[in-house]
Amino acid sequence: MRAAGEGTETATTTAFPWRAAMHAGLGLLRLDPDRFWRLSPREFAAMTGAFAPAAPRLVRAGLEALMRRFPDEEIR
Repeated sequence: MRAAGEGTETATTTAFPWRAAMHAGLGLLRLDPDRFWRLSPREFAAMTGAFAPAAPRLVRAGLEALMRRFPDEEIR
């Protein structure tokens, strides 16, 4: 008998990243193990920043503006 989901990965699915989730919850957030295992997936996602707005990406115009503001110094 297999645990739920064990051995059912296909080319379009991947296993849940338990190692990373446990590292985030128990290691980085320092949650008590009982609290960690009682979290809902939505609570865990919120605690790990899944719902935070994405940081704006640097576009070419922004890069060019930074290059004008902070030009490289010529090395002699």
